[in-house]
Amino acid sequence: MASLNTVLVPLVALLVTVASASNFYNDFDITWGDGRAKILSNGELLTLNLDKASGSGFQSRNEYLFGKIDMQLKLVPGNSAGTVTAYYLSSKGSAWDEIDFEFLGNLSGDPYILHTNVFSQGKGNREQQFYLWFDPTADFHTYSILWNPQRIVFSVDGTPIREFKNLESMGVPFPKNQPMRIYSSLWNADDWATRGGLVKTDWALAPFTASYRNFNAEACVLSNGASSCGTTTSPPAPTSNAWFSEELDSTRQERLKWARENYMVYNYCKDINRFPQGLPPECSMS
Repeated sequence: MASLNTVLVPLVALLVTVASASNFYNDFDITWGDGRAKILSNGELLTLNLDKASGSGFQSRNEYLFGKIDMQLKLVPGNSAGTVTAYYLSSKGSAWDEIDFEFLGNLSGDPYILHTNVFSQGKGNREQQFYLWFDPTADFHTYSILWNPQRIVFSVDGTPIREFKNLESMGVPFPKNQPMRIYSSLWNADDWATRGGLVKTDWALAPFTASYRNFNAEACVLSNGASSCGTTTSPPAPTSNAWFSEELDSTRQERLKWARENYMVYNYCKDINRFPQGLPPECSMS
C-alpha cells in the first residue's frame, strides 16, 4: 500500500468540513417528483413521497472525492412492499463509480433488507444484504459511508457492516479518481424489490414517505476541477482529517464481525453458482 499512499498524499491538505451545520436548502437540490419531495422545518428536514404516478428524489449540490458522509433516515412505515429507498454516492458516465445503500421494503411485520453495492469503472455485482437489528421505520437512524483511499466502510448507527478495501494490487478497481454526488430517491420497484417481485406495491396505502435529517459531510469538495483539500504534500492534520486514513480498530472490527455473523443475509462472495468461473478476487480477502 506504500505506493498507493505515495500517489495520494498530494491530494491531502487542510480539510474543509462541509455542512457541519446541515441545511437541506443549502446542501441539496430536489431533482424530480413534481412536488413530492419537500424541504421542511427551515431546512432541517427533507421528505420524499411515492404514489402511483411518481416517486421523488434529490441530489447534493457538491461533488466529493473522498469523505465521511452521514445521513439520518426514517424509512417508509407499515406495508412498504415494492418500494425502494436509495441513498448513494455516484459519479457520471458509462464507467461510473458508485457506493450504494438501498432499503428494500417489505410487508408489515417483515424486516427491511438493507442492500449494499460498490461500483468501480461501471462494474458492480458486489452485493451484500443485511437485516437491521431495529425497526428502521420507528425513528431516525444514522447511515454512514466512509470513503478514503484505502477503504470504503458502510456503517449503521456507528456499527460497521461492510468494509470494501482498496485491492488494486490484486487487479480490483477501486473508486478513487471520479468525484461523486450524493443522491437519494424513493421509487416503485415492485417487479423485483420484495421477494423477487412476488409481492406488489399496495397503492391503497400511498403516499409512501421516507424522511431525512442531520446530514453531515467531512469531505474533499470538487469545484471547477479543484479540491477543497488542496494539493500540498503535507500530511493531514490528525484531528480534522482523521477520516482520510481511518481504519477499523479492534473494537469496530468486532462490531463488524457481529453484524455480519448475525444480520448478513446475502454475500456475493459466497454465491458460487453466480460465478461459475470463480469468485471475484477480492473475495479471497474477505
